[in-house]
Amino acid sequence: MNHGFVKVASAIPSVKVADCQYNVQQIESLVIQAEGKGVEIICFPELSLTAYSCGDLFDQQLLLDEAEMALIHLMNTTRSLNIISIVGLPVPYCGSLLNCAAIVQRGRIHALVPKTYLPNHKEFYEKRWFLSGTDVSEGTVLICGQQVAVCPNMLFRTPSCLFGVEFGGEANAPIPPSSLLALQGADIIFNLSADSDAAGKYGYLQNSVALQSSRALCGYVYTGCGFGESTQDLVFDGKGIICECGTLLAEAKRHQLVSQILEAELDVERIRCERRQNTTFADCATQIQKRMGGQAFHIIETERIQARPFSLTRNVDPHPFSPSTIRLDERCQEIFEIQKQGLASRIKHTGAETVVVGISGGLDSTLALLVCVAAFDKLGLSRRGVVGITMPGFGTSGRTYTNAVNLMKLLGITIREIGIKEACLQHFADLGHDMEKHDVTYENAQARERTQILMDAANQMNGFVVGTGDLSELALGWATYNGDHMSMYAVNASVPKTLVQHIVRWAAQSFDDDSTRQVLLDIVDTPISPELIPADEQGNFVQKTEDLVGPYELHDFFLYYLLRWGFRPAKIYLLARQAFNQTYDDATIRKWLRIFFRRFFSQQFKRSCMPDGPKVGRCSLSPRGDWRMPSDASSASWLKECDELG
Repeated sequence: MNHGFVKVASAIPSVKVADCQYNVQQIESLVIQAEGKGVEIICFPELSLTAYSCGDLFDQQLLLDEAEMALIHLMNTTRSLNIISIVGLPVPYCGSLLNCAAIVQRGRIHALVPKTYLPNHKEFYEKRWFLSGTDVSEGTVLICGQQVAVCPNMLFRTPSCLFGVEFGGEANAPIPPSSLLALQGADIIFNLSADSDAAGKYGYLQNSVALQSSRALCGYVYTGCGFGESTQDLVFDGKGIICECGTLLAEAKRHQLVSQILEAELDVERIRCERRQNTTFADCATQIQKRMGGQAFHIIETERIQARPFSLTRNVDPHPFSPSTIRLDERCQEIFEIQKQGLASRIKHTGAETVVVGISGGLDSTLALLVCVAAFDKLGLSRRGVVGITMPGFGTSGRTYTNAVNLMKLLGITIREIGIKEACLQHFADLGHDMEKHDVTYENAQARERTQILMDAANQMNGFVVGTGDLSELALGWATYNGDHMSMYAVNASVPKTLVQHIVRWAAQSFDDDSTRQVLLDIVDTPISPELIPADEQGNFVQKTEDLVGPYELHDFFLYYLLRWGFRPAKIYLLARQAFNQTYDDATIRKWLRIFFRRFFSQQFKRSCMPDGPKVGRCSLSPRGDWRMPSDASSASWLKECDELG
């Protein structure tokens, strides 16, 4: 099972200008190599059988005959191979010549796709030799002993994807062929190019390919001419780029003296999920179809590619919510600004004189406090309007209590301390609950007592309660219903736990005074705990959240691929094994994956009535925004698939 992945390749053969026999040998060698690596579709550069830079030799019948013979040779080579090859060659057509892509599989040419937009400016003068595909009426040509369809509006269906073809600079047209192909359903676009090199050109190309794959929500495979093309006036550097929905997956080494293959697995399931979620894409497809008068692209059915063992080789980021370290600080600042702006707007709208936040000395309440202080600074209000309430209970540790108090002092906010032990003891007595029975009642009574204090204190001081719970806790239901689950504005509601850690660490570095920085860094290093169970005799945490519900980095990984792409457990497991292969064994991943899905479904009722809070990224669980799910939905199918993983 390939889980929706299609292995593709961009191949850059070395060529000799006008030496079709040499060129096809290079191409065949790369096809055989790629097939041995499990590649399903391989794409070669524009006019790769002849070389692109033949000039007026394209008018020579001998060259055209040699190109056809080379194509026959390639067809014969592919008869026993399990791969689709896309190669470029000149094809005579109605007294003219077409610059074509031939789609070859198992000794058969499925179709010829002619280039539509022929560059005829500066160093390019293709109209000197070729006819545009726009002037081609739908029909066939006799080539290699076969009557082959020739038409620019064609799509090709394999059992795993639908793909289309465009050429070189066509991708830069105001409405490129790839946009129309994608709107007609093409999952992958293959671009046969012969773009020459120049200073600054490659960076522009990278951005262009990534942008087009993002705009068209597709996989994009770009292949350019390389070593052996004429250097009379130009240099061809061998560009190869593979992108998926705007993400660069692989790129070739330029200016090589030998042939090379660039491979990647494109996630067609992800592409289709993105399109389903993006209603703009569907609306655009409908409008284009109407403007075309209902004219559909022709779909060519390819032969079934034999199933073979699948092995995922692409890099999978274990922390999808956190970008690479190069941009991590930028992302943290951006999220913090969104949180700050949301809270400042809410304060302005309500006319609140204060905001009240419970300070535990943990990560989440620290981030919420920093946001509150920043919002008051933004509004030009005194920080004394931020009221931090620390509420020591049975499990409060000296480390977290000290950090909480010190941080509030250093930030210059109003500090209140209201212990909850006496109130909880009275509550246990009223309930007839054994104080030594550390069960869910024991824990939740403390959480609800704290929430009651915060709510009533906010009423007392003409303010509102700022919630501290994060996205990861909402996903797992790791919150007490109508306890820490509830607030009047939840600034962390769409920030996952792994990202909370990064933001607090980033914030620590923004402070000039060493004392504040050290307190924040110690909070980051403190084990995550709700502190509802008393510490042991040595003062160590008895209750560590990640021991109970699992590592947050795993749960955040599971959550991302569930929410963002709608992947099933088996595929999430495949990706997690790839991402965490040096960190967790398979049994550990399976264990926590099942727990994740069990909790995610069973705890939806808490998310159905969660408070307002700002969305900061692509994933959110707000019932008013990104996630609408019945609280009584069955998890049976998801848990069954988890149980079948091996």
